[in-house]
Amino acid sequence: MKRFNYEAKDQSTGKTVKASVQAESENAAAKVLLAQGFTPHVIKEDTGENNFISKLNGRITTKDRVVFTRQLATLISAGLPLTQSLHTVLEQTQNKQLQAVVEDVIADVEAGRALAESFGKHPRVFDNVFLALIRAGEASGTLDEALKRVAAQQEKDAAMMSKIKGAMTYPAIVLIVIGLVVVFMMVAVVPQVKNLYVDLNQELPLVTKIMVGMADIIINYGIVLVIAAGVGIYFLRRYMQTEQGIKISDTLKLNAPIFGSMFKKLYMARFARTGQTLLNTGVPMLDMLRITAQAVNNTIISKSILRAADKVKSGKALSDSLKGEDYILQFVPQMISIGEQSGKIDEMMGKAAQVYEDELDEEIKSISTAIEPILMVVLAGVAGTLVAAILLPIYGLVNNINM
Repeated sequence: MKRFNYEAKDQSTGKTVKASVQAESENAAAKVLLAQGFTPHVIKEDTGENNFISKLNGRITTKDRVVFTRQLATLISAGLPLTQSLHTVLEQTQNKQLQAVVEDVIADVEAGRALAESFGKHPRVFDNVFLALIRAGEASGTLDEALKRVAAQQEKDAAMMSKIKGAMTYPAIVLIVIGLVVVFMMVAVVPQVKNLYVDLNQELPLVTKIMVGMADIIINYGIVLVIAAGVGIYFLRRYMQTEQGIKISDTLKLNAPIFGSMFKKLYMARFARTGQTLLNTGVPMLDMLRITAQAVNNTIISKSILRAADKVKSGKALSDSLKGEDYILQFVPQMISIGEQSGKIDEMMGKAAQVYEDELDEEIKSISTAIEPILMVVLAGVAGTLVAAILLPIYGLVNNINM
């Protein structure tokens, strides 16, 4: 089937709608639109010429997805048909890439596909958690509630990641600035100190000799070093995208000094919150574990969850299955055990998630407070080294001249 872009008038509201539809021909597309209550004005076959341009108009952010999901939930909850709700949301969407995705979803839904199946064609935009909740909402007739849960889940996850990135960004910026200052001193100041000593036929102090040697390397081989660093970063990023690289990265996150505990709590909060949302929507236990194993976004913890899923499949309780698994903090199976006894596993997982989210907030504040004095010590050490290598030799020369 071909895809046609159209501009049509909605006969019920009188509004002009721009979207796309799949059909065998232009006449077939017109018949589809008329059957849906639209009066077509323009129908053109989509040749894909604008795909590259649309890719340049910005990526789809979490905020874009949340706004789209909440708007769609509100319209469906108000009683509007699904296709009309999608058309209305499309008109409100500003992101060009998301517009293209929504147009494709509309075309699939109008062709008779389920909403979850239509979303599933865009895995980079709608993840497994999103699809599972939509699928469950369609099956139970509570699509609007499922969409609201999806939006809430995305907002909480994005908020946690934003806090962690914020805690790591400040020290990174300070260290980069320190590095740039050191390079500037090496290139602009240290050679002047060297020339001064040479003109006076004096021997450089040891610390200054080391600095001069480093400065010579930067000045003479700076371009080579920059190219080598760029190539090294490129291949390192490529390697970190491989299975082995991802495993190393995930292991480092869990065992990193200072930040390791923070990442563990993040993954536990993500696992518990996603599990609560899925169970609350009616997703079966084994499907919930399979989806959350992917949603935590850490291969080490994913394997632990999948091992627990195998135990559950063989008849073991979820709380007992999670106990003793690598990097699964014990508070989670304890809360799940209470939920198993009371028949409210989803509620207990939600409470466990809230505990870890609160602890994560406090830990981020503590780390941010602790990092400042550490950076001050680093800054003092760098400044002290520069003073010892540059200013002290100059003072020594002045004293020798005076004598």
